[in-house]
Amino acid sequence: MKVLLLETGLVAMFGVALALAANELSPRGLTLSRNYSPGGAVTAVRTASSGLETNGQSIAQQLEKQLAAEGLQLASSNNAVELFKNSMKDPGLVIFVDARDDEHYQAGHIPGAFQLDHFHPERYLALTLPACQAAQKIVVYCKGGSCEDSEQTAIFLRDAGIPRDRLFVYAGGFDEWTASHLPVEPGERNGGAMEKSGTNTLGGGAR
Repeated sequence: MKVLLLETGLVAMFGVALALAANELSPRGLTLSRNYSPGGAVTAVRTASSGLETNGQSIAQQLEKQLAAEGLQLASSNNAVELFKNSMKDPGLVIFVDARDDEHYQAGHIPGAFQLDHFHPERYLALTLPACQAAQKIVVYCKGGSCEDSEQTAIFLRDAGIPRDRLFVYAGGFDEWTASHLPVEPGERNGGAMEKSGTNTLGGGAR
């Protein structure tokens, strides 16, 4: 019995070694040290409590570092409010991009925000991409918290040719915006309706 188990273990070890060697030699082999979930590191940071520190860095500092690795910039709550005020004064130069789906966008979005759901970009590119190309600053947001659609949409825009130094990710997202009772626009972009956000406003978007 012991001999059989030993032989089985040796065969298994040989099989693993052979598979690793084949992966290393293959031009299509996997890079085993690579993170195949690009938003995973950012999501892990975002879902942690903002009051914690790791290795002397605050959660916000860690998130900023993670976004910087993708060539993106972090917009805090105060940054987002200031950029929103600027977007009202200089329409087109500062824009917001909502990365959530149609249901949540129609229920309420940051006033004047364009929409770009990266799961279905073809629906929005004709309107949103030219606006991003003309803008000096683009603030991308989704639900906030563990939702990573804002990062993925910002990465999509970066890869579509938008200069990375123009791209900001509002990590607090729509949940933080509504919790601060900031203005919300239901329905279509620039549809004329405006209301003060409340705690019952839809803020979802993570799928």
